[in-house]
Amino acid sequence: MDIDVSVYLVIGARDTGPRRVRDTVEAALAGGVSAVQLRDKHASGRELMAIAAEMLDILGGTDVPLIVNDRLDVALASGAHGVHLGQSDLDVRCARRLAGPDFVIGLSISRPEEMTNVNSLACGTVDYLGIGPVFPTDTKLDTEPALGLGELAVLCAATPLPCVGIGGINARNAASVWAAGVDGLAVVSAIGDAPDPREAAAGLRDARP
Repeated sequence: MDIDVSVYLVIGARDTGPRRVRDTVEAALAGGVSAVQLRDKHASGRELMAIAAEMLDILGGTDVPLIVNDRLDVALASGAHGVHLGQSDLDVRCARRLAGPDFVIGLSISRPEEMTNVNSLACGTVDYLGIGPVFPTDTKLDTEPALGLGELAVLCAATPLPCVGIGGINARNAASVWAAGVDGLAVVSAIGDAPDPREAAAGLRDARP
Protein backbone atom coordinates (compact mmCIF):
# COMPACT_ATOMS: atom_id res chain seq x y z
CA MET A 1 0.00 0.00 0.00
CA ASP A 2 1.40 3.41 -0.99
CA ILE A 3 2.02 5.92 1.78
CA ASP A 4 3.58 9.39 1.79
CA VAL A 5 6.31 9.15 4.43
CA SER A 6 8.05 12.43 3.61
CA VAL A 7 7.39 14.19 6.93
CA TYR A 8 6.55 11.53 9.49
CA LEU A 9 5.56 12.61 12.99
CA VAL A 10 6.04 10.10 15.83
CA ILE A 11 4.08 11.20 18.88
CA GLY A 12 2.66 10.12 22.23
CA ALA A 13 1.15 11.76 25.28
CA ARG A 14 4.58 12.63 26.72
CA ASP A 15 6.07 14.09 23.55
CA THR A 16 4.40 17.49 23.39
CA GLY A 17 5.49 19.28 26.54
CA PRO A 18 2.75 21.54 27.95
CA ARG A 19 0.72 21.39 24.74
CA ARG A 20 -2.08 18.94 24.14
CA VAL A 21 -1.34 16.18 21.65
CA ARG A 22 -4.30 17.42 19.60
CA ASP A 23 -2.87 20.92 19.31
CA THR A 24 0.55 19.65 18.25
CA VAL A 25 -0.85 17.27 15.64
CA GLU A 26 -3.17 19.91 14.19
CA ALA A 27 -0.33 22.42 13.91
CA ALA A 28 2.00 19.84 12.39
CA LEU A 29 -0.63 18.92 9.81
CA ALA A 30 -0.86 22.55 8.80
CA GLY A 31 2.91 22.52 8.30
CA GLY A 32 2.86 19.56 5.95
CA VAL A 33 3.18 16.40 8.05
CA SER A 34 2.31 13.48 5.77
CA ALA A 35 2.04 10.59 8.27
CA VAL A 36 1.49 10.29 12.02
CA GLN A 37 2.61 7.42 14.22
CA LEU A 38 1.15 6.90 17.68
CA ARG A 39 3.98 5.64 19.89
CA ASP A 40 3.45 5.62 23.65
CA LYS A 41 5.25 2.81 25.48
CA HIS A 42 3.70 3.81 28.82
CA ALA A 43 0.05 3.78 27.77
CA SER A 44 -2.28 0.85 28.36
CA GLY A 45 -4.25 -0.71 25.54
CA ARG A 46 -7.34 1.27 26.52
CA GLU A 47 -5.37 4.50 26.72
CA LEU A 48 -3.89 3.84 23.28
CA MET A 49 -7.37 3.23 21.90
CA ALA A 50 -8.53 6.58 23.27
CA ILE A 51 -5.53 8.44 21.86
CA ALA A 52 -5.92 6.70 18.51
CA ALA A 53 -9.59 7.70 18.36
CA GLU A 54 -8.66 11.33 19.00
CA MET A 55 -5.95 11.26 16.35
CA LEU A 56 -8.24 9.67 13.79
CA ASP A 57 -10.73 12.44 14.49
CA ILE A 58 -8.02 15.02 13.81
CA LEU A 59 -6.85 13.28 10.64
CA GLY A 60 -10.35 12.73 9.30
CA GLY A 61 -10.84 14.38 5.92
CA THR A 62 -7.12 14.37 5.16
CA ASP A 63 -4.95 11.87 3.30
CA VAL A 64 -2.63 11.57 6.31
CA PRO A 65 -2.58 8.03 7.74
CA LEU A 66 -2.38 7.05 11.39
CA ILE A 67 0.16 4.33 12.13
CA VAL A 68 0.26 2.63 15.54
CA ASN A 69 3.64 1.58 16.92
CA ASP A 70 4.04 -2.09 17.94
CA ARG A 71 0.39 -2.82 18.75
CA LEU A 72 -1.31 -4.49 15.81
CA ASP A 73 -4.32 -5.21 18.01
CA VAL A 74 -4.81 -1.52 18.77
CA ALA A 75 -4.20 -0.54 15.16
CA LEU A 76 -6.85 -2.94 13.88
CA ALA A 77 -9.38 -2.31 16.64
CA SER A 78 -9.12 1.48 16.39
CA GLY A 79 -9.42 1.64 12.62
CA ALA A 80 -5.92 3.05 12.17
CA HIS A 81 -4.35 2.78 8.74
CA GLY A 82 -1.32 0.73 9.73
CA VAL A 83 1.21 -0.53 12.23
CA HIS A 84 4.94 -0.01 12.65
CA LEU A 85 6.87 -3.00 13.98
CA GLY A 86 10.34 -3.38 15.45
CA GLN A 87 12.70 -6.30 15.10
CA SER A 88 11.49 -7.84 18.37
CA ASP A 89 7.79 -7.30 17.69
CA LEU A 90 5.30 -9.53 15.87
CA ASP A 91 6.79 -11.00 12.69
CA VAL A 92 5.77 -8.86 9.72
CA ARG A 93 4.59 -11.94 7.80
CA CYS A 94 2.16 -12.76 10.60
CA ALA A 95 1.04 -9.14 10.73
CA ARG A 96 0.34 -9.15 7.01
CA ARG A 97 -1.71 -12.34 7.23
CA LEU A 98 -3.78 -10.86 10.05
CA ALA A 99 -4.18 -7.37 8.63
CA GLY A 100 -4.68 -8.09 4.94
CA PRO A 101 -3.26 -6.39 1.85
CA ASP A 102 -4.72 -2.91 2.30
CA PHE A 103 -3.07 -2.19 5.65
CA VAL A 104 0.20 -0.27 6.00
CA ILE A 105 3.05 -2.17 7.65
CA GLY A 106 6.33 -0.47 8.46
CA LEU A 107 9.44 -2.15 9.86
CA SER A 108 12.42 -0.76 11.77
CA ILE A 109 15.90 -1.79 10.70
CA SER A 110 19.33 -0.72 11.92
CA ARG A 111 21.78 -3.28 10.51
CA PRO A 112 22.73 -4.64 7.06
CA GLU A 113 21.69 -8.18 7.99
CA GLU A 114 18.21 -6.91 8.81
CA MET A 115 18.02 -5.38 5.33
CA THR A 116 19.03 -8.74 3.87
CA ASN A 117 16.10 -10.32 5.70
CA VAL A 118 13.74 -7.63 4.42
CA ASN A 119 14.83 -8.21 0.84
CA SER A 120 13.98 -11.90 1.20
CA LEU A 121 10.35 -11.17 2.10
CA ALA A 122 7.55 -11.61 -0.39
CA CYS A 123 6.58 -8.45 -2.24
CA GLY A 124 3.88 -6.58 -0.34
CA THR A 125 4.82 -7.86 3.10
CA VAL A 126 6.28 -4.52 4.18
CA ASP A 127 5.32 -1.09 2.82
CA TYR A 128 8.16 1.06 4.13
CA LEU A 129 11.24 0.91 6.36
CA GLY A 130 12.26 3.07 9.30
CA ILE A 131 16.07 3.19 9.34
CA GLY A 132 18.00 4.41 12.34
CA PRO A 133 18.98 5.80 14.64
CA VAL A 134 20.71 8.09 12.16
CA PHE A 135 22.16 10.24 14.94
CA PRO A 136 22.34 9.77 18.72
CA THR A 137 18.97 10.47 20.33
CA ASP A 138 17.57 10.88 23.82
CA THR A 139 13.99 10.22 22.73
CA LYS A 140 14.33 6.44 22.55
CA LEU A 141 16.95 4.91 24.83
CA ASP A 142 16.80 1.23 23.81
CA THR A 143 18.33 1.75 20.38
CA GLU A 144 21.26 0.49 18.38
CA PRO A 145 24.34 2.75 17.99
CA ALA A 146 23.86 5.65 15.60
CA LEU A 147 24.33 4.68 11.95
CA GLY A 148 25.58 7.97 10.60
CA LEU A 149 24.78 9.35 7.17
CA GLY A 150 27.10 7.02 5.25
CA GLU A 151 25.55 3.80 6.53
CA LEU A 152 22.09 5.30 6.12
CA ALA A 153 22.83 5.92 2.44
CA VAL A 154 24.09 2.35 1.98
CA LEU A 155 20.94 0.87 3.53
CA CYS A 156 18.61 3.10 1.52
CA ALA A 157 20.35 2.07 -1.70
CA ALA A 158 19.93 -1.62 -0.85
CA THR A 159 16.13 -1.73 -1.11
CA PRO A 160 13.36 -0.58 -3.44
CA LEU A 161 11.11 0.09 -0.44
CA PRO A 162 10.53 3.66 0.77
CA CYS A 163 13.01 4.47 3.54
CA VAL A 164 12.42 6.83 6.44
CA GLY A 165 15.36 8.10 8.46
CA ILE A 166 14.76 8.35 12.20
CA GLY A 167 16.80 9.27 15.27
CA GLY A 168 18.21 12.67 16.18
CA ILE A 169 16.87 14.40 13.07
CA ASN A 170 16.15 18.11 13.36
CA ALA A 171 16.09 21.31 11.35
CA ARG A 172 19.88 21.63 11.46
CA ASN A 173 20.65 18.25 9.91
CA ALA A 174 17.50 17.55 7.88
CA ALA A 175 19.06 18.53 4.55
CA SER A 176 21.96 16.13 5.05
CA VAL A 177 19.56 13.28 5.84
CA TRP A 178 17.56 14.00 2.71
CA ALA A 179 20.81 13.95 0.75
CA ALA A 180 21.49 10.40 1.98
CA GLY A 181 18.64 9.18 -0.20
CA VAL A 182 15.75 8.78 2.22
CA ASP A 183 12.13 9.11 1.19
CA GLY A 184 11.15 10.71 4.47
CA LEU A 185 12.16 12.06 7.85
CA ALA A 186 10.64 10.68 11.05
CA VAL A 187 10.87 12.95 14.07
CA VAL A 188 9.63 13.20 17.62
CA SER A 189 11.14 16.16 19.46
CA ALA A 190 11.91 18.20 16.33
CA ILE A 191 8.17 18.84 16.10
CA GLY A 192 6.85 17.86 19.53
CA ASP A 193 9.25 20.13 21.41
CA ALA A 194 9.27 22.95 18.86
CA PRO A 195 7.81 26.33 19.88
CA ASP A 196 5.84 26.26 16.62
CA PRO A 197 5.09 22.71 15.37
CA ARG A 198 3.67 24.07 12.12
CA GLU A 199 6.86 25.93 11.32
CA ALA A 200 8.98 22.96 12.37
CA ALA A 201 7.11 20.57 10.09
CA ALA A 202 7.32 22.99 7.18
CA GLY A 203 11.06 23.40 7.73
CA LEU A 204 11.65 19.66 7.53
CA ARG A 205 9.57 19.45 4.36
CA ASP A 206 11.31 22.41 2.76
CA ALA A 207 14.79 21.03 3.52
CA ARG A 208 14.21 18.40 0.84
CA PRO A 209 16.31 19.19 -2.24
